[in-house]
Amino acid sequence: MCTCITYQTDEFYFGRNLDLEYSFGEQVVITPRNYRFPFEGNEDGQNHFAMIGMANITDHYPLYAEAANEKGLCMAGLNFPENAVYQEETIGKENIASYEIIPWILRRFSNAEDAAEYLRKVMVTGKAFAETIPPAPLHWMLADQDSCYVVEAVEEGIKIYPNPIGVLTNNPPFPFYLDYIRNFLHLSPETPENQFAKRLGEIAFPGKCGLTPYGEGMGAIGLPGDASPASRFVKASFLKWNSVCDQDEATSISQFFHILNGVSIARGSVRTEAGKYETTIYTCCIRPQEGIYYYKTYDDSQIYGVSLFEEDLGGKNLSVYEVERQQQIVWQNGGNKNK
Repeated sequence: MCTCITYQTDEFYFGRNLDLEYSFGEQVVITPRNYRFPFEGNEDGQNHFAMIGMANITDHYPLYAEAANEKGLCMAGLNFPENAVYQEETIGKENIASYEIIPWILRRFSNAEDAAEYLRKVMVTGKAFAETIPPAPLHWMLADQDSCYVVEAVEEGIKIYPNPIGVLTNNPPFPFYLDYIRNFLHLSPETPENQFAKRLGEIAFPGKCGLTPYGEGMGAIGLPGDASPASRFVKASFLKWNSVCDQDEATSISQFFHILNGVSIARGSVRTEAGKYETTIYTCCIRPQEGIYYYKTYDDSQIYGVSLFEEDLGGKNLSVYEVERQQQIVWQNGGNKNK
């Protein structure tokens, strides 16, 4: 499970919760312009845009879960089981293995519109990275500050959907969500008025205001709170589109993490069929214009930042930053000395 969102204040932000029952060896990885990607299509993988994101490095190859390039284009892969269908390699077609689609797109394109147009013509194949690493069933969110798309490889082929909501979770396919969210048009952050029965309010409370709320937040009664993909989609959309936030960087980043906190998974609340527990193993927020990747992990709520532009982007070697996992606590009265 995962939840991905875009967010706009004075700047554009992109990020996600990554929900899994285990760590996949994630590290913050910066790929410089001259790192050589050994793409399956044998295309020269050098001289490309630099990128930053969270990845597992296997055989010196960054397997990105999400990333952004130096031009501000962002892409994330989210779990899409039972619906993802990859194609066989086809002679005469542009074939991209599913595991390489993020770096393939981010190395070549500076905006989402051009990347989406290109993806309409490709074959996403199910070629495994290695025998021990089968292709993951994924769909992708692709975005920049001007547009957002969902990319799905399904039985009919590649489907590209404009995503005006700027939110993506998991199953079902994206068109379902554009209809499903209409079930919640009555929700509001405002204090509700009596729509139940006007006359009942007058009879039950004569001389008063009628039926009135007994607490704050009652305009959103019925907002889903479970961890299912559809519920996370609706709740993340509600939190995002009703967000009130100052325009500065620090406040925007804080608000971004608060929105994703609203759909994060606490350990023990989702048990898989294998008897393991899914959690939000990390949450990230990318500030593409500045090339900064912010993240926090399940066991450490401190926000960390890694800057793309602090590295030698003309180099050939990956820059790797280990993910922090031990909770950082800042004591204000020396309480740590009392242990």
